[in-house]
Amino acid sequence: MVVGIDATNLRQGGGLTHLVEMLGAADPVNQGITKVRICGDESTLGALEDQSWLSKSPVKELEKSNFHRFFWRQTMLVPELKRSGVDLAFLPGGGMPAGFAPFVTMSRNMLPFELRELNRYGLSFTLMRLYLLRWIQLRGFRRADGTIFLTKYAKEAVSRVTGPLPGLTCTIPHGLSARFRCPPRPQRSIGDCSFSRPYRFVYVSIIDVYKHQWAVVEGVAKLRNEGLPVELHLAGPAYDPSMRKLKAAISRFDPDGSWVHYHGGVPYGKLHKIYEMSDAGIFASSCENMPNILLETMAAGLPVACSNRGPMPEILGDAGFYFDPEIPADITRALREMVFDPELRQRRCALSYQKAGEFSWKRCAEETFRFLAEVNAQFHSRLCAVS
Repeated sequence: MVVGIDATNLRQGGGLTHLVEMLGAADPVNQGITKVRICGDESTLGALEDQSWLSKSPVKELEKSNFHRFFWRQTMLVPELKRSGVDLAFLPGGGMPAGFAPFVTMSRNMLPFELRELNRYGLSFTLMRLYLLRWIQLRGFRRADGTIFLTKYAKEAVSRVTGPLPGLTCTIPHGLSARFRCPPRPQRSIGDCSFSRPYRFVYVSIIDVYKHQWAVVEGVAKLRNEGLPVELHLAGPAYDPSMRKLKAAISRFDPDGSWVHYHGGVPYGKLHKIYEMSDAGIFASSCENMPNILLETMAAGLPVACSNRGPMPEILGDAGFYFDPEIPADITRALREMVFDPELRQRRCALSYQKAGEFSWKRCAEETFRFLAEVNAQFHSRLCAVS
């Protein structure tokens, strides 16, 4: 069996990380897969570790404009898959041009399927792009022979929009890089902290409309007003309208810049350093599919104050200090509970660290290729039954 992977729209971020880590941990021969052929641009293919079963097919047109990329994918992807002798196509970035079967797609983005979150963008290009993505993904899921979801929450939420899907479905969470793993440290008492040696919260995530960093700033400010020696570190790239909202909150609550520290976009290879300098993690997103940043915070051995929305309780379980991410007072309540009870912090971060250990790229790779083989077998079984 030959599997073809379309990586033409995986150039950065979580999609590329998933592809690199999953293939690096894979041994598809165990699933009867003799060859994996992958199409992509030079930078994407160059990030992949060489394997005896992996064949890389660079596409020069992908190095040109977005129009060239779109045109090649719509007109040349299917002929390329057929020419290469591919038995099944896997599209982790979603969307399959007509003319090839069987294929498996993946649900990666929840924003197009949660209208409350989608409409936070107001009348904007981003809103229109997300509605177009909603249409494209709906069409892809309904045509696919198999769909991979990353969490149970995502599968249920998407299925409420798509209705029953004709193809096979499964839930396969992403893995976690070992460099994030750091056993929990002894928890500091807030009484042992001072304004020269404060208790450090960290929130790593893109500054965006559904991430609520401004509410976190206000929530931490309330602790500062109570005299607690705490500070907040934020890291991540920014969506401009949300960055303006965050700057307004910082200007209001920390006008002299003494306790809110924004580090900008930190390279993925250096993220673990941010966690190492912190005492606790905050994750205030209201829309996620598979919250990798939450997993990283858990694996870093930090206690986590977390949004009670989406799949977060599914991932973090009983180990979190939960809050409503849109209510600063509720964020303050959860953070206060965390900082004043170091014994509870110690128990919960030990539990979250243990739970993070359940997520591995090896497991992700094994379950992914097993599912691809299952979809291919069922597809050909149906063809034989029809003939």
